[in-house]
Amino acid sequence: MKRKGWNLLFILLAFSSTALGIESFSLKSSLGPEIEFRAGRFEPGQIVFVRLLKGTGAEIVRIRFSGRNYELGSRTRGLESFVLIGLDLGLKPGGHVFEVSILGKDGSVEGLKQEFEVLSRDFPVKKLWVNEKYVTPPPEVTERIQWEAELLETIYSIVTPRWQADGEFILPHSAPMTPNFGERRIYNNVPRSTHSGVDISAPLGSPVVAANSGRVILARDLYFSGQTVIIDHGLGLFTYYCHFSRLRVKRGDLVKKGDVVGLVGSTGRSTGPHLHWGVKVLDSRVDPLALLALDVGS
Repeated sequence: MKRKGWNLLFILLAFSSTALGIESFSLKSSLGPEIEFRAGRFEPGQIVFVRLLKGTGAEIVRIRFSGRNYELGSRTRGLESFVLIGLDLGLKPGGHVFEVSILGKDGSVEGLKQEFEVLSRDFPVKKLWVNEKYVTPPPEVTERIQWEAELLETIYSIVTPRWQADGEFILPHSAPMTPNFGERRIYNNVPRSTHSGVDISAPLGSPVVAANSGRVILARDLYFSGQTVIIDHGLGLFTYYCHFSRLRVKRGDLVKKGDVVGLVGSTGRSTGPHLHWGVKVLDSRVDPLALLALDVGS
């Protein structure tokens, strides 16, 4: 195997902000493929869509970012021609690097490094009042909370290698949405969690639909998020729906975009009937509005 080593002199083909607010840049490898990195903005909470524009010379493209590895490439290797990388809401602004390793069809390996700037993003602070047991949980639920945290960590570490979604993502409910992703929450005057989704002011008992096709990987009651559904859309992308009054799916179900998955409620740590809708790319907390802007087909 011939190894060309890490090449810091990558070719930067383009960096632009379009009228649609999309920022992108591309790398061209000497082995042939051109790789595009695209996001609404390179800031915490965004999704970076990475795809092969020209992949004739590559079998596998590996990207390492923030301690995680991502693979795209040839269908003969069981890979998609794109991957999604989440910029977690806690990601620090400043310089970051995508490390790219390309395996050519002739066995050659080329390494590239793409530096980019993560912009700062301000998040609001909000005070809320809830049942005290959700601020200072009683000792008898400590084990349950720990078990549920470990369960969610395991779920978000699993990568289904093929894309399960169908076209653009849709809103799970038509009611008004509060764009409060990243809100710093103070419950009963005690600083607690950061709000990692958005709230949709849906009426009690109204149906909530899947934002896209995928497999239900969790459908159960959780201490903090109440009756919860998590859907795996493939490539490490998950949508989750919280505080249901009633579940309409079970773990393992295959759902299509627009299928009803539950009814709006106020279970768990909630101040009233609403839908909490969240998105994760592996363990990165990303803004659902970034998901709605995602165009995998272009």
